Amino acid sequence: MLHRVEGIVIRSMDYGEGNAIITLCTENAGKVGVLVRGAKKVKSRHAALIQPFTLGQYVFFRNNGGLGTLNSGEIMNSHHPIREDLIKAAYGSYACELLDRVLHDEETGSFWFRQLSACLDALEEGKDPGVIINVFEMKILQAAGYGPQLDSCVACGREKPDNELLLSPRLGGALCRSCRHNDPPAMEVSPRALKLLRLFAALDLTRLGNVDVKESTRAELKKNMRAFMDTQLGLRLKSQNFLDQLDKYNI
Repeated sequence: MLHRVEGIVIRSMDYGEGNAIITLCTENAGKVGVLVRGAKKVKSRHAALIQPFTLGQYVFFRNNGGLGTLNSGEIMNSHHPIREDLIKAAYGSYACELLDRVLHDEETGSFWFRQLSACLDALEEGKDPGVIINVFEMKILQAAGYGPQLDSCVACGREKPDNELLLSPRLGGALCRSCRHNDPPAMEVSPRALKLLRLFAALDLTRLGNVDVKESTRAELKKNMRAFMDTQLGLRLKSQNFLDQLDKYNI
């Protein structure tokens, strides 16, 4: 059966002699794997269609599910400025790998297609990549059922002033100081960072404007979100390791 989808390339791998298999996050068909014959050969007319972050129309044959075979395609946005910038490419790769690893085929749909598309657009436009990815991570946590509770204490349920709250990645949200015995390693969090985390939880990336974040707050947000991601999802991503290396050398 012939299928036509609008999709974003979230993974591309070599297959056999000159071929490639791409994974698409599509608007209406979930995640789809497509074999692209001859894509790696010199002068292939499909070479541009398999590049990471590419948004396009893909037409492929597929019978009874499984892997499709590309018939034709048309690029709508190549996102080449992301691939040409080391920092943007690193964050874009992380977003794609995170979505691919956390969400099952049936969970991806128009919402995640829009979120990823907005994420890549924001990276290409030069918005703060750390903030973009923190919002994306928050959406991933919420989709996986681990969205943090940030408006009241996760232990006693009472609302407290922001300066009396800590963060407990293990318990899954804010923790008041009176309940710290429930998780002694709970993290200190500034009121500014806590307000931004709540904003990230409420927003989706299609509505993200320019968020002005101080360097110290940006570092705090990264630490907070990394703790939630590591504790709740426990993933080991190649793209995350690369981002860590960039941080190590202050690139």
